Order: sequence, then C-alpha cells, then structure tokens
Amino acid sequence: MRIVLVTYGSRGDVGPMTGLAVGLKALGAEVRVCAPPDFAQLLDGIDVPLTPLGWPIRALATGAVPGKTSLSDIAADLTAMAYEAVAGPAEGCAAVVATGSFPAVAGARAAAEKLGAPYVFTSFSPSYLPTPHRPPRPWPGQEVPAGVTDNRALWDLDAEHKNALFGEMINAHRASIGLPPVDGVRDYAFTDRPFLAADPVLGPWQETPDLDVVQTGVWIRPDERPLPADLEAFLAAGAEPVYVGFGSMPMRGASAREISQAVIEAVRTRGHRVLLGSGWADLTLIDDRDDCFVVGEVNHQELFGRVAAVVHHGGAGTTATAARAGAPQVIVPQVADQPYWASRVTELGIGTGHDGPTPTAESLSVALKIALAPETGARAAVVAQTVRIDGAEVAANLVLDMIGRIGSAG
Repeated sequence: MRIVLVTYGSRGDVGPMTGLAVGLKALGAEVRVCAPPDFAQLLDGIDVPLTPLGWPIRALATGAVPGKTSLSDIAADLTAMAYEAVAGPAEGCAAVVATGSFPAVAGARAAAEKLGAPYVFTSFSPSYLPTPHRPPRPWPGQEVPAGVTDNRALWDLDAEHKNALFGEMINAHRASIGLPPVDGVRDYAFTDRPFLAADPVLGPWQETPDLDVVQTGVWIRPDERPLPADLEAFLAAGAEPVYVGFGSMPMRGASAREISQAVIEAVRTRGHRVLLGSGWADLTLIDDRDDCFVVGEVNHQELFGRVAAVVHHGGAGTTATAARAGAPQVIVPQVADQPYWASRVTELGIGTGHDGPTPTAESLSVALKIALAPETGARAAVVAQTVRIDGAEVAANLVLDMIGRIGSAG
C-alpha cells in the first residue's frame, strides 16, 4: 500500500510530513513525499524517497527565481508543478495527503481526483480553517469592506478572495487535464473533513456544523540526534542561555546585522547568555565575547529543554516543540499563522507575542521580561505535561482506517 504525502512550503510544512511518514511506515505502508528540493536531508534516515516539487523554497522566498515575481505566475506554475510531481507517484496509490501552499494543494487534489485516489487535506493551524468562532486573517491585498464584522461573513469574503486570486487559474489547469471546473476553490482544496495537525491545548478547535475537522495532535518526528560537541561545551560553560532563531523566515525591516545586534543586546540586558540559530535570517555574532554562540541545524527537541527561553518566528512546529520542552517563548510573528500562535502563547501564559515583526533591543527586552518571569516558567512547565506526542501515530491510523473503509465499500 503506497501513500503519497505532498507539501510545498518551508521546513515547518515539510517536517511534520516526515513525522507522518514515520508513523505510516511503522504500520507497514509504503510512503513517498513530494516536497521542495531544499529539504531532501529531512528524509535522510527514514528511507522515504523524495519527489522534488517546484523551485527551491528559499530561492522563491528571497526572490532568487528568475522571472517569478507575480502571484498569478507563481500560482499557475505551482499548481501544474504539484500536479505533475504527484501524478506519477500517486498512480495506483491508496491515498494522497496534502498541505502547504494553496496552489500546490489544489494541484495535489487534482492529481488525486484524476487518478481516483482518496485525498486528505491537513492544516497545521486552526487559523486557516473556516469557523464562526474566529475571523480569518486577511490575505495581502485583500480589502475587507468597512462594517463587516460577522465571522461567517468574513469567511465568505475569504472564499471569494481565493476564488478571485486562484479560481480562473485552477480551473484552467483542470480543463487542461480533462477535469470539470469547481466553483469554490478553497472548499474544494480543504474538503469538508480536513485533518488538523495541531495540539488540542496549544491550538484547540471549536466544533462547527459547517466543517467536520479531525484534530489529530501535532505531527512530531522523534529526533535522537546528539547536540554538537561545541554546542554542548557552550551549554556547560554557564547558565542556561536564551535561544533566538527565526527558522525559515527572512526577517523584515532590518538587515541581518541589525537584527543580530538587537537580539543579542536584548538578551544581554536581561542578564542571559545568547544562543543564536542562524537560519534564513542569517543571525551572526556581533563581537568576540564568550557569552554568545551561533548554531545551524540542530535537534530542537533536545536543545529547547536546556535553554531559559526561546525567541522565534511562531511557526507551528517551533511553537509546539518549545511548549513540549517547557521553554517560555517570545514569538516575533512575520506572516501567515504566526500571529495566531503568538496570541495562543500569550493566552496560555507560557510566553508572549512581540509587537511587530522587527525586534529592537528595547522591544525584545520588554518581551523577554515577561517570558523570563518565574510565573511564566512555572506555567510553561505545567503546559508541557499536556502536549500530546502521538499525533503522527493517530493520523497514520486514521489514514489507514479511511483507506480500509473505502476499500470495503468499493
């Protein structure tokens, strides 16, 4: 039984899929992942083949893909790329599970539909799914009429906006492969029974009659890599440092040097050593003092349990990893669902959201005062005990159960 997992996005989109892949393989399934070529190393060690999908995501995010600047061009190409990447591996497969960029998700569903394979959409955040309990976050360029405040009406506008952005392009692609047009592209891509791969405490879903959401818990791939020897030496040389890293996010509003200066000064102001995760923000040392250290790709599951706090961009995976480790958090949200996770961390009392996407030494110092307070650490320790670690296993069983029901019905 072969199952195809599809995503086009940053590490935060690809990493959870590797967790699901491990869960499916443990149940005897054959798995293939379609994802950006940047993340081939994430599949190392789990014996899952990668079908490259689209351009390298970092190149696209930083404007390094020649001729690809308009949303319409990118979306049209990405839908077709996702369809082509999925169509081969999905032929004869038992199911397709997709997440990530909306145009790629639409291409993945078209491939599943064309081949007659069951399809599951997955969201890693409740904030993407239509609900009367919460307003949608407006897309860039979307204008919301003054006076429209009802959540259902706002989600209707969200659907209309996605139709305006992607509907013609998606239906043109469907026509090219012999499929009929669809009226509402958002609901078509998301389906009426999506998975929600978020922790029920960190990202709870309130039931709604309009959508049968299946909340599995966050998809975690256990990471048993040891920390590098030089990092171990730094950790052992003094008190717990504050970790600062923004993952697959180029920071806005300031240069890498300016952001590095601001975060290092802020942490030092609070009397802590500094551990920088270089990431796409290219954080770097600003002097030769021995209270600051820079790391690249490391095991966050191990590291976050050994730091005083975690300052990050608010990706779903980083938020869950820090929460699971009991590390207080400061989230500096940039895009997408990151403001949602900043609000949840604040509401739970396990940290705080930074005001705005560009930290200064002063603004980050204020946020760190909250995160490093004893009561925040105590609350983070309590919440850590509630974070589920079986989400990938739950989802893998649900996928196989779905396949079994469809097979028995057919």
